[in-house]
Amino acid sequence: MSALEGGRGPLYEQACARLHELLVRIAMNEMFRRGPRYRIGGPELNDLAYQAAADALMRITKKIPQFRGGARFTTWAFRFVVLEVSNILDRHFRRVSNTQLDFDELAQVPDRSGVDPAGHWQARELVEATRNAVETALTARQRRVFTAVINGVPLETLASEVFSAK
Repeated sequence: MSALEGGRGPLYEQACARLHELLVRIAMNEMFRRGPRYRIGGPELNDLAYQAAADALMRITKKIPQFRGGARFTTWAFRFVVLEVSNILDRHFRRVSNTQLDFDELAQVPDRSGVDPAGHWQARELVEATRNAVETALTARQRRVFTAVINGVPLETLASEVFSAK
């Protein structure tokens, strides 16, 4: 029986502390690798990494009896923390993202890019044609996907949203 299986005592506490340190390092690496895609950095990224490590530690300690030894324990634990990082990034992105397509903001793009007046009006007409096509030719589900893509929703989040809505 391993120290984690016992569930109490100083050996258990030491094993959990060492495992948590490992999980934090893995979560930090994963967050630094994936965080920029979600526009997350600094203290917020660190906080999310610690949350993922803590959640992974809880799941691991509950599932330790299921560990069969087919891989190294650290490899098994790695899987948990990477899944928790994915879950936390997904929840975080859904909480802070605005998936409404603002056509008026989209219409201002030519002004910001220094396009001449004729180009500006052509772009405005294109925006109006796009708005009309999105509102009349697309189904509600297609509009949701189109809006998410325009707003830069990460594909992992979009896929989980689309497939969970079925």
